[in-house]
Amino acid sequence: MLHKLKIATLSAMIGLGTLAAAPTTAQADNLYFGFGIGGPSGGYVYGHNGRGHRAERPRRNRACTPRQAVRKAERFGMRRARVVKANRNIIRVVGRTYWGRQHMVFARAPRCPVIR
Repeated sequence: MLHKLKIATLSAMIGLGTLAAAPTTAQADNLYFGFGIGGPSGGYVYGHNGRGHRAERPRRNRACTPRQAVRKAERFGMRRARVVKANRNIIRVVGRTYWGRQHMVFARAPRCPVIR
């Protein structure tokens, strides 16, 4: 942060030096320097919160969830899909297809890969 502040101060000094060296007819009427919080999007900047702790970025759950497994089974053509077993490694989904009762087993990895 201190490095960025040094660069901003140096660039401001260089900018003011070039304005002083410019002819008086080419000088700008108004000169505005703004220092504020927020990036180009104006969104929240992750940093310190009010209690002196560093705020963490929200984490996305990258593992497969039972809801994602059911939706993927439905995209494969399974009707009335439901979860019958879920542990830390697999998610088993049972439903009906054209040929009768079927089951699919998904891994708890990103994008729910089909095991069986």
